[in-house]
Amino acid sequence: MDDSNAFNIYFFENESMRGLFQMIDDWQHEHKRRLLSTSILRDGDLFCCIALSNPSEVVIVDGSGPLKATVERGRLITIERP
Repeated sequence: MDDSNAFNIYFFENESMRGLFQMIDDWQHEHKRRLLSTSILRDGDLFCCIALSNPSEVVIVDGSGPLKATVERGRLITIERP
């Protein structure tokens, strides 16, 4: 069973920053997914990247329509209007 929400951490490594960039760019085009954050460090002679993808369960809302979500005083407020 394919569950795109099951995994959202990825590891890439390459001998050069240019090569690492190309690997990540290719991965994004192939999987049609954005990366939420990346951390790139050297590990010996390699450039390594640990990346988090934007899980598909995250829904971005604009507050229009019958469903609305806002943040008030640090709390998430959801409203369903008839």
